[in-house]
Amino acid sequence: MSRYQWVPAVGKAAMTLTLGVSLNAAAAPDQRPEQVSGWFRMMVDDHEVTALYDGYTAIETQLLKGMEQAEIREHLNALFIDAEDGVQTAVNAFLINTGENLVLVDAGSSACFGPTLGHVEDNMRASGYQPEDVDTILMTHLHPDHVCGLTRDGEAVYPNAELRASQQDADFWLSESRAEAAGEGQRAFFEMAQDAVAPYVEDGRFTPFEPGDEMLMGIVAQDTHGHTPGHTSFMLSGDDDAMLVWGDVVHSYGVQFDDPTVAIEFDSDPEQAIETRQAVLEEAVNGKHWVAGAHMPFPGIGHVIEDGDGYQWLPIEYQPITSDEE
Repeated sequence: MSRYQWVPAVGKAAMTLTLGVSLNAAAAPDQRPEQVSGWFRMMVDDHEVTALYDGYTAIETQLLKGMEQAEIREHLNALFIDAEDGVQTAVNAFLINTGENLVLVDAGSSACFGPTLGHVEDNMRASGYQPEDVDTILMTHLHPDHVCGLTRDGEAVYPNAELRASQQDADFWLSESRAEAAGEGQRAFFEMAQDAVAPYVEDGRFTPFEPGDEMLMGIVAQDTHGHTPGHTSFMLSGDDDAMLVWGDVVHSYGVQFDDPTVAIEFDSDPEQAIETRQAVLEEAVNGKHWVAGAHMPFPGIGHVIEDGDGYQWLPIEYQPITSDEE
C-alpha cells in the first residue's frame, strides 16, 4: 500500500462567520450559510441510483466497543475526524430507478431525532422525484433513523409504495410482547418502528421477505444480520456492474475499516455483527463491487480495498451522468 492517503472533507452544515473588512476594500457580499441540496446520482449498469442525504448526527466514541478510547481517538485523529463533541455520522437513503420501478432503500429519521436530520423527502424532491413516484420501499432494518421517515404526523409519506422489511426484523421490532418486555431505554425503539410501519400495515401495503428473496428484477436481499435480528443488505446486479446497499454494516468508517472487530452499542448481537462485517468487507474487496452505506460520509458510495490487516474506504468521485449515446 502507498504510505500516503487522501482524506476528503466530511460535509457539514455551513456556518456564518463575521470577518473584519479592510478599510481600503469594498465590502464583500454577505456570506451564504446554505449548502447544496443533498442528493448525488450515478448509474449501475441500467439502474439509476440516487443517494439522498437525511442529515447527520453525532455518535459518542464510548458507544464503540472492543477498543480502548485512547486508541479510538488515535484512529480518528489520524483521519482528521473531530470527535470532541461526538463523531459526525451521516444518515443516507438510496433511490433506485430500475426503469420499471422506483425503489427507496430506507427512509431516514424524519422527526424522531434532532434538527440536523429528517431531509430525505426534501432531497428526493430536489433530485427530481416525488414521494408519490415511489412504488417500493426496502428496509435494511427497522431502527428509527431508517424507518421514521416513512410517516409524517401519522400519515404515510409514500402513498403508493409497498413497504418491505425482513421477516426476522418484523417479528422482533413489531412484536407487542417484546416491546412490553424491553427496558425503558429500548422501548422507544419498538414504539417508533411500530408507529412508522402502522399506516402501511393498515393499508395492506406491508410485506415481509426472507434472506435470498429477489425483491425486484436485479435486486436481491442478502442476510447481514447482527446489527439487528433481521438486518439485510440489498445487492443490485447488472451485466457489468453491481452495488451492495449495506445499511449499517459500518457506523464509524474512521475505526471499523481499520479494525472490523469494533462493535457499536446499538448492535443486537455484537459478535454476529462483527462476523457479518468481516464477511461483507471481504466480499466487497473480492467482488470489487460498489458499496452504498447508510452511515458513510455522504454520498455514502465507494469501494473497499484491503489495507494491511484491515480495510480502506475509497469514496466515489463526483462526475456528471452520461449515457452511451453521448
